[in-house]
Formats: sequence, C-alpha cells, structure tokens
Amino acid sequence: MTSFEAGAHRRCHNAVSPLHASVYFAPEPEEELTALGLERGAMVYLASRAAPLGAVEAGTVTATFYNFNHEHIRRYIPAAWTVTTPQKVLAARLRGADRTLQRLLGKEALTSTDITEAAELALHATEACRREARPLYAANADLPVPEEPHLALWHAATLLREHRGDGHLAALAIAGLSGIEALVLHNATGTAPTSALFMRTRGWSTQQWDTSRDQLRERGLLDHAGDLTQAGTALRAETEALTDRLDAAPYDHLGPAATARLTELANRFSTTLRAAGAFPPLHFGKG
Repeated sequence: MTSFEAGAHRRCHNAVSPLHASVYFAPEPEEELTALGLERGAMVYLASRAAPLGAVEAGTVTATFYNFNHEHIRRYIPAAWTVTTPQKVLAARLRGADRTLQRLLGKEALTSTDITEAAELALHATEACRREARPLYAANADLPVPEEPHLALWHAATLLREHRGDGHLAALAIAGLSGIEALVLHNATGTAPTSALFMRTRGWSTQQWDTSRDQLRERGLLDHAGDLTQAGTALRAETEALTDRLDAAPYDHLGPAATARLTELANRFSTTLRAAGAFPPLHFGKG
C-alpha cells in the first residue's frame, strides 16, 4: 500500500464513521433503549453496541471492546439481558438511528439521490470486509440491510467502523498494549479526550491510570513528564500503519474513484451532522 492509498482509505473512514457514531450522542437512541428498561448511560451504550453478539457475558464484551475495565462492564452485562433481549435492543437501536438521522440531516437530504448513492457505495465497500478475527464486524454483518437508503448507509457505516475497529484492536495487541495502556498512550499525544473522560466512560480509576502510565514509562514509551518518547511516537505510528493495512480491503475493492466519491458524499453528510450539533464539544488534552 502506498502512503497515498493509506491516506485515501483513512480519509474515507473518517468521513463515513460519523454517520454511525452520531447515535452515541443523540437523545433518540437513548430514549428508545431506556423505554426497554435499560439504564441511561453505560448500560445503554454497552447493550446497544454488544447486542449484535447476542446475550453474551461480560467477558466477551471486554474482549471485543478492549479498552473498557472488565469490572465496569460487569456492572451492566449480562444484567442488561435480564431486562430485555438483544433482538429488542437491535430494533430500538435502528429506530433511534432513524429518528436521529431524520432530525439531523433533514428530509431533503434523506430523500436525495446522494444518500442513495452513498449507501450503495458504502455497501459495495463492505463486500470486501473479512469476518476472520473481527467479531464485532462479523456480528453486525449478520444483520439485515435496512431498506431505507439513510438506514442502509448507517448500517454500512457501522460495518466499516467495526471492521476497522476490530483490526485496530489486533494492532494494539501486537504492540503489546493493554486496553488502558492504549488509552494512556493515546491521551499522551495531547490530541485525545482528557484522561478524566477516558476514566469515567471506560471505568478506570486514577490509581489504575497512574499505574499504567508508570508501566509505559518503564517500557520507554513515555518520559517522566508523561509525554511520548521517540519510541512511543514510533509505536503509535506503527500501530496506525498496521490498522490501515488491515483495513485496506474495502477501499481497494471500491477503487480510487469510488472511494473518493464516497468520501465526498459522506463528508457532506458528516458536515451537516456536526453543524446540527450531533457531537458535543469535548475537552482534549492530557488533563
């Protein structure tokens, strides 16, 4: 893969991914899911993202989510499946995505030929995704493709996001990084959400965070100030490059022209989502 190809692949992913991720910040999916009896916040998130796997135990979710504290997940999984079923969660998740996209994108966009074209291109890209060692992608790939173009696009964005995510976890494992170490190293760049946000949403304590930071110092990946060393920067670059290689197939399958077109269309929709307030402002930095 040339650097140009890797850049084009990543740009397309970055354009498409917000179409899926918008549901994690919108009120509509949470309304649909809490109506089933799930608790707001962590239980809603964990159950909705894990539902394609079925009524799994906490260990499976920890393995597939990677950077969440297992004890944090155990508070909500499998308790969520005593409240409702994965099948009902999946239906509620899709209803929530439908309502979210209708509100944020508007009727004109949802009935446009552009959204139909984007859905067709994104679904075409997923034809080259691989199931092997990609549990979250494979589980979502077993779900039916919705008929409505905007939901078909959301479904395809979900597949592409989880396909890349599963590959990224493999790259982190090869790098010898635990889940919390990956978060600490990412936070050390100063371009990631704050450590406080990571700890709150992933269930890690300050002590666990500090211990992981010390371990990364011992490996020579962080300096005494908690900044990336040259070795830490190199390891992150290697991990991202491997993630790109593992995620190349969908965009190679599309080809350069179609990948550029999907990037263009998805960027338009993602820009509209952001302008409509789909993503709350986050604080970035090592604090």
